[in-house]
Amino acid sequence: MSRIAYVNGAYTRHTDATVHIEDRGYQFADAVYEVWSVFGGQLADLGGHLNRLERSLRELRIDMPMSRASLVVVLNEVIRRNHITEGMVYLQVSRGVAPRDHFFPATPVKPALVITAKSVDRQAALAKAEKGIKVISAPDNRWGRCDIKTVGLLPNVLAKQAARDSGASDVIFVDAEGLVTEGGSANVYIVTHENEVRTRSLKANILPGVTRIGLLEILRETGFDVSEGAFTLTEAKAAKEVFLSAASTFVMPVIMIDTDIIGDGKPGEVALTLRQTYIERARRTAGV
Repeated sequence: MSRIAYVNGAYTRHTDATVHIEDRGYQFADAVYEVWSVFGGQLADLGGHLNRLERSLRELRIDMPMSRASLVVVLNEVIRRNHITEGMVYLQVSRGVAPRDHFFPATPVKPALVITAKSVDRQAALAKAEKGIKVISAPDNRWGRCDIKTVGLLPNVLAKQAARDSGASDVIFVDAEGLVTEGGSANVYIVTHENEVRTRSLKANILPGVTRIGLLEILRETGFDVSEGAFTLTEAKAAKEVFLSAASTFVMPVIMIDTDIIGDGKPGEVALTLRQTYIERARRTAGV
């Protein structure tokens, strides 16, 4: 069955979907995006992702392409037309189509909106989490506004490819002071030997992860000592547990950084329990 995409007001076959060559998302990465997980045909963390989308657009001075309520209708229609039960939805909004010029269009243009959806294999993802992943470290050479979810991801792409080339699954970025910022497409956490869960503060030029919000709520509700503070790469390698979080992977345990084994080399109890609890909550509240 053909996948269906939504492109600027029209539902079309995924293989036929196109955008104009002077779309500013293509020309300048002048665009933002969001990714939702889908549970039982419903969008997980719906409000959180919409809130972040609106903030990202405000920061780039791009208008919402339609009202929030209308956008939810379109998102759900893309899910329906693609018959997605368990999957993901990708949304991208660019400033629109205009003759190539670094300045914003002198005459305002309509923002361009693209939405796609696909099914995912939850069992394969679970098997990966139960095994844990290896990551590499890399200097954080991204731009200074990583708090905005833009499509300008070339440093991430290059770093993640370097990870794959070395036999790892992902990368964690380290700033000039030797402090871990975030992953190639995820937030990073450590569990210290005193059972404190630590993740970098949002003041440190990292993306305000929507999944991160839910995980921190769960951790605090279950009595964990949580700190939003800096930690070094050395501290991460010496931690009891390390894990990543993102809308696409939920919670992903890390068992090796570079050549250093984390803990006993197996996914930790905190990460695996947190993953299960988050998924159960996300599934229960999906669509809200």
